[in-house]
Amino acid sequence: MTDPVSRTILLLDIERFSDRDDVEQAYLRRMLYDVTDRALETAGIDETLRMRADRGDSVMELIDANAPVTALLRALLTAVPEQLRAVNRMASRSAQIRLRGVVAGGYVAVDRHDGWVGSDLNHACRLLDAALLRAALRERADDFALCVSDAVYTGVVRHDHPGVPAADFHRVTVDSKNGPLTAWLHGPVPEGPGTRSGDSQDHGGRGAGETPGGSGDRPAPAASAPEAGPHQNRPAPAGHRGAPAPGPVLDISGGTVSFGGGYVAGDQHGVSGGQVTGDVVMGGKTERGERP
Repeated sequence: MTDPVSRTILLLDIERFSDRDDVEQAYLRRMLYDVTDRALETAGIDETLRMRADRGDSVMELIDANAPVTALLRALLTAVPEQLRAVNRMASRSAQIRLRGVVAGGYVAVDRHDGWVGSDLNHACRLLDAALLRAALRERADDFALCVSDAVYTGVVRHDHPGVPAADFHRVTVDSKNGPLTAWLHGPVPEGPGTRSGDSQDHGGRGAGETPGGSGDRPAPAASAPEAGPHQNRPAPAGHRGAPAPGPVLDISGGTVSFGGGYVAGDQHGVSGGQVTGDVVMGGKTERGERP
């Protein structure tokens, strides 16, 4: 195994990759590589400054510590969302690509099988797989959600460099098999059970459905409550001398309501085994209303 070397770690993962068939997965992998290469080129990071590992539905990049992290973050916050919008605009619904991303830093070694070893890399992978980051992507209209490690935030993001606004990052705590991890999520923190933010705990739920016509796994809007109107079903009033009412009552203020072949004319209020005032027409026969 080589000696550990300081690296910037970039991880990108495709949402809902296993839900697609083989043809769609092959297409999404090509798009993932294309988006990653373009983002790194935009940041001025060529192939001599990075190492890549393929993980099927995700890609891992170990970037030379001399490459500017600010340029990488600017590319991820601007170039990647633009590229995804351009790709998804021309793709079918089943071929939409949405990405989760993590930027971290730390020491990584390479073993004799060309595998990567390091606790900092393990922590970055935990962030990528966190429920909070998955929920953040589900709840967004954009097709990209980014999280950075606490070390990257402290060393770079909090200084508010041009194109990397610190105010857009929010402190969160991610539960993992290695214990809680502190990280910083770009954009709003999702709401729901299962994850925790820096100010309040338990964020990261998902919506009840998917928005028709949208890409990815997005929550559908909540159903609106029915509007109140002059004719409503309401609970029936109590029966005579406390006896239970026979069922719901229909209150009618003005107008005419038909029953089968007849109708009730005039103002009828609280018709429930009680009082009818006015003419009641049932079929072709007219009955005069009576008072008890």
